[in-house]
Amino acid sequence: MQHKNEIVIILDEPIKRGTETITQISIRKPSAGELRGISLVELGQMNTTALQQVLPRITTPILTTQDVGKLDPADLLEIGVEVAGFLVKKADKAAFQRE
Repeated sequence: MQHKNEIVIILDEPIKRGTETITQISIRKPSAGELRGISLVELGQMNTTALQQVLPRITTPILTTQDVGKLDPADLLEIGVEVAGFLVKKADKAAFQRE
């Protein structure tokens, strides 16, 4: 079940981790503390390094930095768009959706 503060992404290319295969990732809206040490500008621009820092803090199953590095570019872009969307105020999202 998806909540507005949690998104489930079905991966085009599953991640192999030992005997485990990750086919989907749940991403939840980060709290301010989970963004420590990360530039919000870089995260909003979907900077790969910023995503590698924040995704282990907000994903289920927990993605490691190495897992993020193995993501298919299309999956990384979709995840980045969702994470960047969490940084936008509700009123701004509503205005964008109306246009």
